[in-house]
Amino acid sequence: MACGRCRLYVFYADQLAALYNFPAGAGQGECIAIIELGGGYRTTDLQRYFTGLHISQPRVLAVSVDHGKNHPTGSGNGPDGEVMLDIEVAGAIAPGAKIVVYFAPNTDAGFLDAIAAAIHDTTNKPSVISISWGAPESNWTAQAMTAFDQAFQAAAAMGITVCVASGDNGSDDGVGDGADHVDFPASSPFALACGGTNLQASGTSITQEKVWNEGPGNGATGGGVSGFFALPPYQEGLQVRKTSGATQALAMRGVPDVCGDADPATGYDVRVDGQNAVIGGTSAVAPLWAGLIARINAAKARRAGFINPHLYVNTPALHDITHGNNGDFAAAAG
Repeated sequence: MACGRCRLYVFYADQLAALYNFPAGAGQGECIAIIELGGGYRTTDLQRYFTGLHISQPRVLAVSVDHGKNHPTGSGNGPDGEVMLDIEVAGAIAPGAKIVVYFAPNTDAGFLDAIAAAIHDTTNKPSVISISWGAPESNWTAQAMTAFDQAFQAAAAMGITVCVASGDNGSDDGVGDGADHVDFPASSPFALACGGTNLQASGTSITQEKVWNEGPGNGATGGGVSGFFALPPYQEGLQVRKTSGATQALAMRGVPDVCGDADPATGYDVRVDGQNAVIGGTSAVAPLWAGLIARINAAKARRAGFINPHLYVNTPALHDITHGNNGDFAAAAG
């Protein structure tokens, strides 16, 4: 997951929070749930990482689901990198929040059970869930996607925001069949789908931000139009712009909803298995937004909950990404 190519910029998550003008605060009193399907974290790494940032280390707990457990593999290029990235990004933005990591087997059933465990955890009571795992919709059964979507509806009913990475393989989501695909569970209408950008900054200001796309086979933000989920009411009237310049009405669920820095060339400085590393991908954007939601919840003393409809009617609060493409789809205002 670490990028060995030339890096333009490297950021700590708290620097990005400042660049993106996140509201002040530490998410005090909130709980962020993180779903993991393998790997693990070491407390000594977390201690060293947050000490280096001069940030109070958040309280991190592991919850076993279906016999899954916190099990570091010793390889930063494996699932440990995902686990540490999620915890360190969310924790650097919301160190006052409790972070609960739900470990489950990497199966459809394990994945769904971990989400259900987080939603219905009456002890820790998460107000936001971060998910950085997924696969193209074409890899899932309709039954599985419906079951996950129903779980996210339950989360919405309970005031829980679900942030999901939109994938790192461009407009075909790595399928390679010549067609466009989007990643699930990001494509659920009840998920906040988190896409990726390339971010460049000078001092405390953003100088440029465009769609993350390193070229074929090298990584690009996932995004496009679902082939399974109907157009949600909050996206009615929107259009899709193709890289060719053609525009068309959005007919099905469009992703992503929001974005953040994801290009490994402008990646996140993290610590994994005793080593410092720079990691990118939309896997970093889900915990970035989860940390933001935790800050908002703490500041407002109430849950933002299912935030998608509010974002689409309050677009002046957001900054449009209008340059770049992820293959077949081009960025555009709105």
